[in-house]
Amino acid sequence: MDNDVMIKFDAVMIDCVEPNELAEFYSALLKWKVVYSDDEYTVVAPPGRERGEYPGISFQKNPDYVPPVWPDESGVQQQMMHIDFLVNDLDKAVKHAISCGATVASEQFSNYWKVMFDPSGHPFCLVERSECF
Repeated sequence: MDNDVMIKFDAVMIDCVEPNELAEFYSALLKWKVVYSDDEYTVVAPPGRERGEYPGISFQKNPDYVPPVWPDESGVQQQMMHIDFLVNDLDKAVKHAISCGATVASEQFSNYWKVMFDPSGHPFCLVERSECF
């Protein structure tokens, strides 16, 4: 391994039709702030962080974006990834996510996490892990 090579995690990039709108959703959900925005992409990051002080979540404009089908169905658009968010109270976190614009997936597979969809149809999970707070 080359010790001169340095790699730093920057951000997760999520495709969507309207980057500003999706960034506002995640900004409200996580209580983060928008740290950069232009016509092509928007970035949210934790409070106290500025552009370049990541990690953050970036939203990239893709006018051809098609939301994935969840759960998976053969022959249709598949998800590439989803984000898990740890929460200390699942019921309260679900209510908060809904108030920000999320919807609850009709199929659920556990009492310890809840599958949700952001306003663009990306799945994400709220996972109860109170010991992490």
